[in-house]
Amino acid sequence: MSVLPSLITVLALILYFVTIVNVGRARAKYQIQPPQMTGNPNFECAVRVQQNTLEQLIIFLPAFWLFCLYVSPLWGAGVGALWVVGRALYAWGYYQAPEKRAPGFAIGSLSMMILVLGSLVGIILKLLDSGLF
Repeated sequence: MSVLPSLITVLALILYFVTIVNVGRARAKYQIQPPQMTGNPNFECAVRVQQNTLEQLIIFLPAFWLFCLYVSPLWGAGVGALWVVGRALYAWGYYQAPEKRAPGFAIGSLSMMILVLGSLVGIILKLLDSGLF
């Protein structure tokens, strides 16, 4: 298998780590003491970016690797890279103003749907090819 899927996985994890760091920075900047999760809208935006990225990552990683395994590591890496870019745009937009998150969310969601549906099709084709159906 190509090393590209591994690279995309590391980039996705780095992106998530950056969102974690940004929450910590916002917590210090706006003096939000743990376990408090509210208090300043900019802090709350940083938390939402981090939380939403985690929510997406839990779907992205298995769908991404299944796509790479059953469809194509090269195409999977391309779609996975698009997801990483979409999530970065989502974060950047959300940090500016919540209503600016939509383009990044759309890119990430579209690439996620491609990975999930592509994985399903690839698995079904593999099952049909194997004679199990």
